[in-house]
Amino acid sequence: MASDRPDSPTTVGSTVHGAIRGTVEDGIHVFRGVPYARPPVDSLRFRPPQPPEPWTGTRDALDFGPVAAQLPSPLEALFGAAPPAHSEDCLTLNVWTPGLDDARRPVMVWIHGGAFVNGNGATPWYDGHRFARQGDVVLVTINYRLGAFGFLHVDGGGEEWAGSGNLGILDQVRALEWVRDNIGAFGGDPGRVTIFGESAGAMSVGTLLATPAADGLYHRAILQSGAASTVLTPEAAWETTSLVLDAAGVASARDLAELPTEAILAAQGEVLTRPMGDVGLPFQPVLDGRVLPENPLRAVRDGKRGNVPTLVGTTLDEMTLFLVLDLRIGDLDGAAIAKMMESAFGSRAEESVGVYSANRPDATPRDVYTAIATDRVFRIPAIRLAEAQHRQGVASYMYLFAWPTPVFGGALKACHALEIPFVFDNLHQAGVETFTGDGPERQAIADAMHRAWTSFAHDGDPGWPSYDLDARPTMRFDAQSELVHDPMGDERALW
Repeated sequence: MASDRPDSPTTVGSTVHGAIRGTVEDGIHVFRGVPYARPPVDSLRFRPPQPPEPWTGTRDALDFGPVAAQLPSPLEALFGAAPPAHSEDCLTLNVWTPGLDDARRPVMVWIHGGAFVNGNGATPWYDGHRFARQGDVVLVTINYRLGAFGFLHVDGGGEEWAGSGNLGILDQVRALEWVRDNIGAFGGDPGRVTIFGESAGAMSVGTLLATPAADGLYHRAILQSGAASTVLTPEAAWETTSLVLDAAGVASARDLAELPTEAILAAQGEVLTRPMGDVGLPFQPVLDGRVLPENPLRAVRDGKRGNVPTLVGTTLDEMTLFLVLDLRIGDLDGAAIAKMMESAFGSRAEESVGVYSANRPDATPRDVYTAIATDRVFRIPAIRLAEAQHRQGVASYMYLFAWPTPVFGGALKACHALEIPFVFDNLHQAGVETFTGDGPERQAIADAMHRAWTSFAHDGDPGWPSYDLDARPTMRFDAQSELVHDPMGDERALW
Protein backbone atom coordinates (compact mmCIF):
# COMPACT_ATOMS: atom_id res chain seq x y z
CA MET A 1 0.00 0.00 0.00
CA ALA A 2 1.37 3.43 -0.88
CA SER A 3 1.99 5.68 2.09
CA ASP A 4 0.10 8.94 2.50
CA ARG A 5 3.35 10.32 4.01
CA PRO A 6 5.67 9.98 0.99
CA ASP A 7 8.12 12.63 2.16
CA SER A 8 8.82 11.09 5.58
CA PRO A 9 12.12 9.26 6.05
CA THR A 10 11.66 5.54 6.57
CA THR A 11 12.87 3.28 9.36
CA VAL A 12 12.99 -0.52 9.66
CA GLY A 13 12.03 -2.45 12.76
CA SER A 14 12.24 -6.14 13.55
CA THR A 15 9.42 -8.42 14.78
CA VAL A 16 9.30 -12.16 15.33
CA HIS A 17 7.18 -12.45 12.17
CA GLY A 18 9.41 -10.37 9.92
CA ALA A 19 10.87 -6.92 9.33
CA ILE A 20 8.61 -3.85 9.01
CA ARG A 21 9.19 -0.48 7.41
CA GLY A 22 7.79 2.60 9.14
CA THR A 23 8.38 6.34 9.03
CA VAL A 24 10.32 8.87 11.09
CA GLU A 25 8.13 11.88 11.87
CA ASP A 26 9.60 14.76 13.88
CA GLY A 27 12.16 12.36 15.28
CA ILE A 28 9.62 9.72 16.32
CA HIS A 29 9.65 6.28 14.71
CA VAL A 30 6.11 5.31 13.72
CA PHE A 31 4.85 1.92 12.54
CA ARG A 32 1.22 1.66 11.46
CA GLY A 33 -0.96 -1.31 10.65
CA VAL A 34 1.36 -3.97 12.09
CA PRO A 35 -0.41 -7.37 12.18
CA TYR A 36 -0.38 -8.94 15.64
CA ALA A 37 -2.91 -11.70 14.85
CA ARG A 38 -5.39 -12.80 12.22
CA PRO A 39 -9.04 -13.49 12.96
CA PRO A 40 -10.75 -16.57 11.63
CA VAL A 41 -13.31 -15.48 9.01
CA ASP A 42 -16.23 -16.88 7.05
CA SER A 43 -17.22 -20.34 8.37
CA LEU A 44 -14.51 -20.12 11.05
CA ARG A 45 -15.86 -16.93 12.60
CA PHE A 46 -16.38 -16.62 16.34
CA ARG A 47 -13.06 -18.33 17.13
CA PRO A 48 -9.96 -17.10 18.99
CA PRO A 49 -7.32 -15.05 17.14
CA GLN A 50 -4.60 -16.92 15.28
CA PRO A 51 -0.91 -15.95 14.92
CA PRO A 52 -0.18 -13.80 11.88
CA GLU A 53 1.46 -15.42 8.89
CA PRO A 54 5.22 -14.71 8.86
CA TRP A 55 6.57 -12.85 5.83
CA THR A 56 9.85 -12.59 4.02
CA GLY A 57 11.52 -9.34 3.11
CA THR A 58 10.41 -6.07 4.68
CA ARG A 59 6.69 -5.39 5.06
CA ASP A 60 5.40 -1.81 4.82
CA ALA A 61 3.93 -0.47 8.06
CA LEU A 62 3.30 3.00 6.67
CA ASP A 63 -0.49 3.30 6.95
CA PHE A 64 -3.14 2.31 9.44
CA GLY A 65 -4.86 -0.98 8.73
CA PRO A 66 -8.61 -1.46 8.27
CA VAL A 67 -10.71 -0.96 11.38
CA ALA A 68 -12.82 -3.71 12.91
CA ALA A 69 -16.13 -4.41 11.20
CA GLN A 70 -18.60 -1.84 12.53
CA LEU A 71 -21.48 0.45 11.70
CA PRO A 72 -20.89 4.21 11.30
CA SER A 73 -20.53 6.17 14.56
CA PRO A 74 -21.34 9.89 14.88
CA LEU A 75 -19.07 10.05 17.93
CA GLU A 76 -16.08 8.73 16.00
CA ALA A 77 -16.70 11.41 13.38
CA LEU A 78 -16.66 14.00 16.18
CA PHE A 79 -13.27 12.59 17.26
CA GLY A 80 -11.90 13.50 13.84
CA ALA A 81 -11.98 10.03 12.32
CA ALA A 82 -12.79 9.67 8.63
CA PRO A 83 -15.44 7.12 7.61
CA PRO A 84 -13.50 3.91 8.13
CA ALA A 85 -12.72 1.17 5.67
CA HIS A 86 -13.57 -1.82 7.82
CA SER A 87 -12.66 -5.48 7.57
CA GLU A 88 -12.81 -8.60 9.66
CA ASP A 89 -9.06 -8.87 9.01
CA CYS A 90 -8.42 -5.96 11.35
CA LEU A 91 -6.06 -7.18 14.05
CA THR A 92 -3.28 -4.67 13.72
CA LEU A 93 -1.51 -2.30 16.06
CA ASN A 94 0.44 0.95 15.79
CA VAL A 95 3.68 1.93 17.51
CA TRP A 96 5.22 5.33 18.30
CA THR A 97 8.71 5.17 19.80
CA PRO A 98 11.56 7.64 20.38
CA GLY A 99 14.09 5.14 19.06
CA LEU A 100 14.87 1.60 17.97
CA ASP A 101 17.41 1.09 20.72
CA ASP A 102 17.86 -0.78 23.99
CA ALA A 103 16.63 2.06 26.23
CA ARG A 104 13.87 -0.13 27.74
CA ARG A 105 11.35 2.66 28.04
CA PRO A 106 7.96 2.17 29.69
CA VAL A 107 5.28 0.97 27.29
CA MET A 108 1.68 2.21 27.21
CA VAL A 109 -0.92 0.16 25.34
CA TRP A 110 -4.12 2.06 24.53
CA ILE A 111 -7.42 0.16 24.22
CA HIS A 112 -10.02 2.34 22.50
CA GLY A 113 -13.62 2.77 23.58
CA GLY A 114 -16.86 2.75 21.60
CA ALA A 115 -19.41 0.68 23.56
CA PHE A 116 -17.75 -2.51 22.28
CA VAL A 117 -19.27 -1.87 18.83
CA ASN A 118 -17.29 1.10 17.44
CA GLY A 119 -13.86 2.67 17.48
CA ASN A 120 -10.31 2.01 16.32
CA GLY A 121 -6.71 2.66 17.25
CA ALA A 122 -6.12 5.11 14.40
CA THR A 123 -8.35 7.94 15.65
CA PRO A 124 -6.35 11.22 15.53
CA TRP A 125 -7.01 11.87 19.22
CA TYR A 126 -4.95 8.75 19.99
CA ASP A 127 -1.86 9.85 18.05
CA GLY A 128 1.17 8.84 20.12
CA HIS A 129 3.73 11.48 19.14
CA ARG A 130 3.41 13.47 22.37
CA PHE A 131 3.76 10.42 24.62
CA ALA A 132 6.84 9.31 22.72
CA ARG A 133 8.48 12.73 22.45
CA GLN A 134 7.61 14.37 25.77
CA GLY A 135 7.14 11.33 27.96
CA ASP A 136 9.90 9.04 26.64
CA VAL A 137 7.28 6.32 26.35
CA VAL A 138 6.63 3.69 23.67
CA LEU A 139 2.94 4.13 22.80
CA VAL A 140 0.93 1.31 21.21
CA THR A 141 -2.68 1.52 20.00
CA ILE A 142 -4.64 -1.51 18.86
CA ASN A 143 -7.70 -2.68 16.95
CA TYR A 144 -9.76 -5.56 18.31
CA ARG A 145 -12.92 -7.29 17.14
CA LEU A 146 -16.17 -5.53 18.04
CA GLY A 147 -19.88 -6.20 18.27
CA ALA A 148 -21.08 -9.60 17.10
CA PHE A 149 -17.62 -10.45 15.75
CA GLY A 150 -15.94 -9.90 19.12
CA PHE A 151 -18.57 -10.36 21.82
CA LEU A 152 -21.38 -12.64 20.58
CA HIS A 153 -21.75 -15.46 23.10
CA VAL A 154 -22.37 -18.66 21.15
CA ASP A 155 -20.31 -20.78 23.54
CA GLY A 156 -23.34 -22.92 24.34
CA GLY A 157 -23.48 -24.00 20.72
CA GLY A 158 -20.60 -26.40 21.22
CA GLU A 159 -16.93 -26.70 22.17
CA GLU A 160 -15.85 -25.27 18.83
CA TRP A 161 -17.32 -21.91 19.90
CA ALA A 162 -15.54 -21.81 23.29
CA GLY A 163 -14.71 -18.28 24.39
CA SER A 164 -16.77 -16.68 21.63
CA GLY A 165 -18.30 -14.06 23.93
CA ASN A 166 -14.84 -12.71 24.79
CA LEU A 167 -13.01 -12.77 21.46
CA GLY A 168 -12.38 -9.03 21.65
CA ILE A 169 -10.69 -9.60 25.01
CA LEU A 170 -8.65 -12.47 23.58
CA ASP A 171 -7.59 -10.14 20.76
CA GLN A 172 -6.35 -7.67 23.38
CA VAL A 173 -4.45 -10.47 25.12
CA ARG A 174 -2.85 -11.42 21.81
CA ALA A 175 -1.81 -7.79 21.25
CA LEU A 176 -0.18 -7.78 24.69
CA GLU A 177 1.62 -11.00 23.79
CA TRP A 178 2.94 -9.22 20.68
CA VAL A 179 4.19 -6.43 22.93
CA ARG A 180 5.89 -8.95 25.23
CA ASP A 181 7.60 -10.67 22.30
CA ASN A 182 8.53 -7.66 20.19
CA ILE A 183 8.56 -4.35 22.01
CA GLY A 184 12.18 -4.69 23.16
CA ALA A 185 13.25 -4.18 19.53
CA PHE A 186 11.31 -0.89 19.52
CA GLY A 187 13.02 0.64 22.55
CA GLY A 188 10.41 -0.60 25.04
CA ASP A 189 10.54 -2.60 28.25
CA PRO A 190 8.26 -5.68 28.16
CA GLY A 191 8.49 -5.77 31.97
CA ARG A 192 6.99 -2.28 32.35
CA VAL A 193 3.73 -2.26 30.40
CA THR A 194 0.77 -0.05 31.30
CA ILE A 195 -2.60 -0.87 29.76
CA PHE A 196 -5.01 2.05 29.54
CA GLY A 197 -8.32 2.82 27.92
CA GLU A 198 -11.48 4.90 28.03
CA SER A 199 -15.13 3.82 28.25
CA ALA A 200 -15.35 0.33 26.72
CA GLY A 201 -11.55 0.46 26.59
CA ALA A 202 -11.43 1.03 30.35
CA MET A 203 -14.04 -1.70 30.83
CA SER A 204 -11.74 -3.94 28.80
CA VAL A 205 -8.86 -3.03 31.11
CA GLY A 206 -11.08 -3.91 34.07
CA THR A 207 -11.87 -7.24 32.43
CA LEU A 208 -8.18 -7.93 31.76
CA LEU A 209 -7.54 -7.52 35.49
CA ALA A 210 -9.46 -10.79 35.96
CA THR A 211 -8.48 -12.61 32.76
CA PRO A 212 -5.99 -15.41 33.53
CA ALA A 213 -4.63 -15.37 29.95
CA ALA A 214 -3.44 -11.79 30.51
CA ASP A 215 -1.45 -12.54 33.65
CA GLY A 216 2.07 -11.13 33.50
CA LEU A 217 1.48 -9.24 30.25
CA TYR A 218 0.97 -5.84 31.95
CA HIS A 219 2.17 -4.24 35.16
CA ARG A 220 0.00 -1.14 35.64
CA ALA A 221 -3.50 -0.18 34.56
CA ILE A 222 -5.33 3.08 33.87
CA LEU A 223 -9.12 3.10 33.60
CA GLN A 224 -10.82 6.22 32.25
CA SER A 225 -14.62 6.25 32.57
CA GLY A 226 -14.95 2.52 33.01
CA ALA A 227 -14.12 0.03 35.73
CA ALA A 228 -14.39 -3.69 36.52
CA SER A 229 -18.17 -4.03 36.61
CA THR A 230 -19.25 -4.29 32.97
CA VAL A 231 -19.79 -7.97 32.25
CA LEU A 232 -22.75 -10.10 31.25
CA THR A 233 -23.92 -13.39 32.68
CA PRO A 234 -24.19 -16.18 30.10
CA GLU A 235 -27.98 -15.92 30.34
CA ALA A 236 -28.00 -12.20 29.57
CA ALA A 237 -25.47 -12.72 26.77
CA TRP A 238 -27.69 -15.38 25.23
CA GLU A 239 -30.50 -12.84 25.10
CA THR A 240 -28.37 -10.76 22.74
CA THR A 241 -27.37 -13.85 20.76
CA SER A 242 -31.00 -14.84 20.26
CA LEU A 243 -31.84 -11.34 19.05
CA VAL A 244 -28.94 -11.35 16.57
CA LEU A 245 -29.91 -14.76 15.18
CA ASP A 246 -33.51 -13.63 14.86
CA ALA A 247 -32.53 -10.37 13.15
CA ALA A 248 -30.26 -12.26 10.74
CA GLY A 249 -32.96 -14.82 9.97
CA VAL A 250 -30.82 -17.81 10.89
CA ALA A 251 -31.15 -20.56 13.46
CA SER A 252 -27.60 -21.21 14.63
CA ALA A 253 -24.15 -19.75 15.08
CA ARG A 254 -22.90 -21.91 12.23
CA ASP A 255 -25.51 -20.40 9.90
CA LEU A 256 -24.63 -16.90 11.13
CA ALA A 257 -20.92 -17.53 10.57
CA GLU A 258 -21.56 -18.21 6.88
CA LEU A 259 -23.28 -14.86 6.23
CA PRO A 260 -21.46 -11.91 4.61
CA THR A 261 -19.94 -9.30 6.90
CA GLU A 262 -22.55 -6.68 6.02
CA ALA A 263 -25.42 -9.06 6.81
CA ILE A 264 -24.06 -9.69 10.28
CA LEU A 265 -23.58 -5.95 10.79
CA ALA A 266 -27.16 -5.31 9.67
CA ALA A 267 -28.45 -7.80 12.25
CA GLN A 268 -26.24 -6.23 14.90
CA GLY A 269 -27.60 -2.79 14.02
CA GLU A 270 -31.17 -3.98 14.40
CA VAL A 271 -30.39 -5.36 17.85
CA LEU A 272 -28.75 -2.11 18.91
CA THR A 273 -32.01 -0.25 18.27
CA ARG A 274 -34.03 -2.52 20.57
CA PRO A 275 -34.56 -1.84 24.29
CA MET A 276 -32.42 -4.20 26.33
CA GLY A 277 -33.99 -3.80 29.77
CA ASP A 278 -31.39 -4.11 32.53
CA VAL A 279 -28.78 -5.67 30.26
CA GLY A 280 -27.32 -2.29 29.24
CA LEU A 281 -24.73 -2.67 26.49
CA PRO A 282 -25.83 -5.71 24.47
CA PHE A 283 -22.24 -6.54 23.49
CA GLN A 284 -19.73 -6.74 26.32
CA PRO A 285 -17.47 -9.30 28.02
CA VAL A 286 -19.16 -12.46 29.28
CA LEU A 287 -18.68 -14.48 32.46
CA ASP A 288 -18.15 -17.61 30.43
CA GLY A 289 -16.14 -19.63 32.96
CA ARG A 290 -13.37 -20.00 30.40
CA VAL A 291 -11.77 -16.74 29.31
CA LEU A 292 -13.39 -14.88 32.20
CA PRO A 293 -13.93 -17.20 35.17
CA GLU A 294 -15.55 -14.72 37.56
CA ASN A 295 -16.76 -11.17 38.00
CA PRO A 296 -13.69 -8.90 37.74
CA LEU A 297 -14.59 -6.63 40.65
CA ARG A 298 -15.28 -9.63 42.88
CA ALA A 299 -11.97 -11.19 41.86
CA VAL A 300 -10.13 -7.98 42.79
CA ARG A 301 -12.10 -7.63 46.01
CA ASP A 302 -11.23 -11.21 47.01
CA GLY A 303 -7.55 -10.68 46.27
CA LYS A 304 -7.50 -13.25 43.46
CA ARG A 305 -6.76 -10.80 40.65
CA GLY A 306 -5.90 -7.17 39.95
CA ASN A 307 -2.73 -6.95 42.02
CA VAL A 308 -1.24 -4.18 39.88
CA PRO A 309 -1.28 -0.44 40.63
CA THR A 310 -4.20 1.35 39.01
CA LEU A 311 -5.14 4.90 38.09
CA VAL A 312 -8.91 5.18 37.81
CA GLY A 313 -11.42 7.99 37.43
CA THR A 314 -14.24 9.63 35.53
CA THR A 315 -15.44 12.94 34.22
CA LEU A 316 -17.76 14.97 36.43
CA ASP A 317 -20.74 14.91 34.07
CA GLU A 318 -20.27 11.70 32.08
CA MET A 319 -23.88 11.16 31.10
CA THR A 320 -24.55 14.56 29.52
CA LEU A 321 -23.06 13.23 26.28
CA PHE A 322 -25.80 10.59 26.15
CA LEU A 323 -28.74 12.39 27.76
CA VAL A 324 -28.50 16.01 26.64
CA LEU A 325 -30.78 15.37 23.66
CA ASP A 326 -33.09 12.86 25.37
CA LEU A 327 -36.39 14.73 25.24
CA ARG A 328 -38.06 12.28 27.62
CA ILE A 329 -36.01 13.53 30.57
CA GLY A 330 -37.43 17.01 30.18
CA ASP A 331 -40.78 15.75 31.45
CA LEU A 332 -39.39 14.31 34.69
CA ASP A 333 -39.87 15.77 38.14
CA GLY A 334 -38.32 14.74 41.45
CA ALA A 335 -40.97 12.12 42.16
CA ALA A 336 -40.53 10.54 38.73
CA ILE A 337 -36.76 10.42 39.15
CA ALA A 338 -37.17 8.79 42.57
CA LYS A 339 -39.42 6.16 41.03
CA MET A 340 -36.82 5.43 38.36
CA MET A 341 -34.09 5.12 41.00
CA GLU A 342 -35.88 2.56 43.15
CA SER A 343 -33.84 -0.21 41.55
CA ALA A 344 -30.68 1.50 42.79
CA PHE A 345 -31.77 2.92 46.15
CA GLY A 346 -34.82 0.88 47.10
CA SER A 347 -36.89 2.53 49.84
CA ARG A 348 -34.29 5.32 50.08
CA ALA A 349 -34.92 6.52 46.54
CA GLU A 350 -36.79 9.68 47.45
CA GLU A 351 -34.30 10.58 50.18
CA SER A 352 -31.35 9.94 47.88
CA VAL A 353 -32.76 12.04 45.03
CA GLY A 354 -33.31 14.75 47.65
CA VAL A 355 -29.59 14.78 48.50
CA TYR A 356 -28.61 15.22 44.86
CA SER A 357 -31.22 17.96 44.45
CA ALA A 358 -30.16 19.81 47.60
CA ASN A 359 -26.56 19.83 46.41
CA ARG A 360 -27.73 21.46 43.16
CA PRO A 361 -30.29 24.07 44.21
CA ASP A 362 -30.44 25.67 40.77
CA ALA A 363 -30.44 22.40 38.83
CA THR A 364 -33.25 21.18 36.63
CA PRO A 365 -34.67 17.66 37.09
CA ARG A 366 -32.67 16.74 33.99
CA ASP A 367 -29.47 17.86 35.73
CA VAL A 368 -30.30 15.86 38.85
CA TYR A 369 -31.10 12.74 36.86
CA THR A 370 -27.89 13.13 34.83
CA ALA A 371 -25.81 13.43 38.01
CA ILE A 372 -27.35 10.28 39.48
CA ALA A 373 -26.94 8.37 36.22
CA THR A 374 -23.29 9.47 36.01
CA ASP A 375 -22.63 8.08 39.46
CA ARG A 376 -24.54 4.87 38.84
CA VAL A 377 -22.88 4.01 35.54
CA PHE A 378 -19.39 5.46 35.94
CA ARG A 379 -18.24 7.12 39.18
CA ILE A 380 -19.39 4.59 41.76
CA PRO A 381 -17.97 1.58 39.84
CA ALA A 382 -14.65 3.45 39.64
CA ILE A 383 -14.71 4.09 43.39
CA ARG A 384 -15.61 0.46 44.09
CA LEU A 385 -12.52 -0.68 42.16
CA ALA A 386 -10.28 1.75 44.03
CA GLU A 387 -11.76 0.60 47.34
CA ALA A 388 -11.20 -3.05 46.43
CA GLN A 389 -7.59 -2.38 45.46
CA HIS A 390 -6.94 -0.47 48.68
CA ARG A 391 -8.38 -3.25 50.84
CA GLN A 392 -5.93 -5.67 49.21
CA GLY A 393 -2.99 -3.36 49.82
CA VAL A 394 -2.61 -2.44 46.16
CA ALA A 395 -2.04 1.21 45.27
CA SER A 396 -4.91 2.83 43.38
CA TYR A 397 -5.02 6.50 42.42
CA MET A 398 -8.30 8.35 41.85
CA TYR A 399 -8.94 11.34 39.59
CA LEU A 400 -11.94 13.44 38.55
CA PHE A 401 -11.98 15.46 35.32
CA ALA A 402 -14.17 18.47 36.09
CA TRP A 403 -13.42 21.06 33.38
CA PRO A 404 -16.67 21.93 31.55
CA THR A 405 -16.41 22.38 27.81
CA PRO A 406 -17.96 25.68 26.63
CA VAL A 407 -19.19 24.30 23.30
CA PHE A 408 -22.89 23.82 22.53
CA GLY A 409 -23.74 26.55 25.01
CA GLY A 410 -22.10 24.65 27.85
CA ALA A 411 -24.72 21.90 27.73
CA LEU A 412 -22.19 19.06 27.70
CA LYS A 413 -20.32 20.22 30.82
CA ALA A 414 -17.48 17.81 31.75
CA CYS A 415 -18.91 15.01 29.63
CA HIS A 416 -17.88 11.50 28.68
CA ALA A 417 -14.72 11.27 26.51
CA LEU A 418 -13.82 14.93 27.00
CA GLU A 419 -10.60 14.09 28.85
CA ILE A 420 -9.06 12.01 26.03
CA PRO A 421 -7.29 14.76 24.03
CA PHE A 422 -6.00 16.21 27.32
CA VAL A 423 -4.50 12.86 28.35
CA PHE A 424 -2.79 12.49 24.97
CA ASP A 425 -1.90 16.23 24.84
CA ASN A 426 -3.50 16.26 21.41
CA LEU A 427 -5.50 19.48 21.58
CA HIS A 428 -4.28 20.31 18.07
CA GLN A 429 -5.80 17.24 16.44
CA ALA A 430 -8.80 17.23 14.10
CA GLY A 431 -12.15 17.49 15.85
CA VAL A 432 -10.81 18.52 19.25
CA GLU A 433 -11.81 22.19 19.09
CA THR A 434 -15.32 21.14 18.10
CA PHE A 435 -15.51 19.29 21.41
CA THR A 436 -13.42 21.55 23.67
CA GLY A 437 -13.44 25.02 22.14
CA ASP A 438 -10.13 26.83 21.78
CA GLY A 439 -9.70 28.46 25.18
CA PRO A 440 -6.13 29.07 26.40
CA GLU A 441 -6.77 27.34 29.74
CA ARG A 442 -6.91 23.97 28.02
CA GLN A 443 -3.16 23.52 27.65
CA ALA A 444 -2.43 23.69 31.38
CA ILE A 445 -4.97 20.89 31.95
CA ALA A 446 -3.41 18.82 29.17
CA ASP A 447 0.05 19.40 30.64
CA ALA A 448 -1.08 18.21 34.06
CA MET A 449 -2.94 15.12 32.84
CA HIS A 450 -0.31 14.07 30.29
CA ARG A 451 2.41 14.43 32.93
CA ALA A 452 0.43 12.36 35.45
CA TRP A 453 -0.25 9.52 33.00
CA THR A 454 3.37 9.48 31.87
CA SER A 455 4.67 9.50 35.44
CA PHE A 456 2.39 6.59 36.32
CA ALA A 457 3.75 4.63 33.36
CA HIS A 458 7.33 5.33 34.44
CA ASP A 459 7.17 4.55 38.16
CA GLY A 460 3.56 3.82 39.18
CA ASP A 461 3.00 7.20 40.85
CA PRO A 462 0.98 9.94 39.09
CA GLY A 463 1.95 12.57 41.63
CA TRP A 464 -0.65 12.44 44.43
CA PRO A 465 -1.47 10.09 47.33
CA SER A 466 -3.06 6.72 46.65
CA TYR A 467 -6.71 6.20 47.49
CA ASP A 468 -7.78 5.18 50.98
CA LEU A 469 -11.09 4.80 52.78
CA ASP A 470 -10.61 7.75 55.12
CA ALA A 471 -9.36 10.82 53.24
CA ARG A 472 -10.19 9.40 49.79
CA PRO A 473 -7.68 11.69 47.99
CA THR A 474 -8.72 12.53 44.43
CA MET A 475 -6.95 14.70 41.87
CA ARG A 476 -9.49 17.07 40.37
CA PHE A 477 -8.40 18.24 36.92
CA ASP A 478 -9.85 21.64 36.02
CA ALA A 479 -8.68 25.09 34.96
CA GLN A 480 -7.06 25.07 38.40
CA SER A 481 -6.25 21.45 39.18
CA GLU A 482 -6.07 20.48 42.85
CA LEU A 483 -6.08 17.55 45.23
CA VAL A 484 -9.46 17.17 46.92
CA HIS A 485 -10.72 14.69 49.47
CA ASP A 486 -13.87 12.60 49.07
CA PRO A 487 -15.53 14.86 46.48
CA MET A 488 -19.33 14.69 46.70
CA GLY A 489 -18.89 12.32 49.62
CA ASP A 490 -22.50 12.55 50.78
CA GLU A 491 -23.63 11.35 47.35
CA ARG A 492 -21.01 8.60 47.28
CA ALA A 493 -22.24 7.38 50.68
CA LEU A 494 -25.77 6.86 49.28
CA TRP A 495 -24.52 3.93 47.20
